[in-house]
Amino acid sequence: MNLKTCLYLLLLLVTFKGLAQQISKEELIFLTPEWKGDRFADGRPKVPDAILKRMKLVTLEEAWAVLKSANYKHSYDDGWMCINPDSVLVGRALTATFMPGRPDVQRVIDKKGHEKDGRIKSQNSWPIDMLVKGDVYVVDQFGAHEDGPTIGDNLGNSIFAKSGNGIVYDGALRDINGLKEIKSFTSFFRTYHPSHHLNNPDGELNTTLVAINRPTRIGKAMVLPGDVVLGRDGGVIFIPPHLAEQVVKTSEIVRLRDMFGHQRLREQKYTPGQIDSRWSDEIEKDFSSWLNAHINELPVPKEQIQEYLKNRTW
Repeated sequence: MNLKTCLYLLLLLVTFKGLAQQISKEELIFLTPEWKGDRFADGRPKVPDAILKRMKLVTLEEAWAVLKSANYKHSYDDGWMCINPDSVLVGRALTATFMPGRPDVQRVIDKKGHEKDGRIKSQNSWPIDMLVKGDVYVVDQFGAHEDGPTIGDNLGNSIFAKSGNGIVYDGALRDINGLKEIKSFTSFFRTYHPSHHLNNPDGELNTTLVAINRPTRIGKAMVLPGDVVLGRDGGVIFIPPHLAEQVVKTSEIVRLRDMFGHQRLREQKYTPGQIDSRWSDEIEKDFSSWLNAHINELPVPKEQIQEYLKNRTW
């Protein structure tokens, strides 16, 4: 048995330990020890809204480079269909894991959810009831297609009302035209099918919810509750909360250096070879002067540029 299989089995054991339960605060803090900032009452890391806002301008390449250098090599997945493909999805992950329906498991989860946990209605609505503003609903729907969709335009409207965001859904959606009418519902999903899931343990049963807000797998990526979701240009990357600020700052520096370099190339002050290689001290000094001269016009917060300049030696 290889290491990848062992890790996945361990993940399943953690999942089944608390079937359809939200992870405990203690477990989530245990799994995210490098996050030192604020948390929700349930322990989920709460990356500040200001970082999420700045994350909207980060490219997948910039985020991927930071994560790769920190040895996070299984945080990205692509091959998605998308609602509002020209928009950017950013938010904090709230996760759910479904598996192919099994009546005995469905019954005990329904019983526990309704009688002990105070949950209402069907299982596919339980995680949605927990969403808050700034969340992204991240769902492992095991790629289910026909008779698999657990989200249509009704739940889509509920998701958007609660979170102000879209979804990352590893399965099929239904009511696609209705979902497209929800403005700003930027969402990533695998397929479309007009059918819907069936969840009657005494009749037809297609899906069973086995975990809420626990580590899950989306394609080739592991996702933890509280990870920052960045979806754009056909791909989705899940950024560990303790790396979110570093991703944003790195992106902003790259953005500023690109703006300066492009302007100087248009002015023919420097050659492509000078800009494409390691900058000389002369160019670095020119860059610092350019930042100071344009500090109120640049697409990066003024205070961030000032902090950057303070730490420069040119």
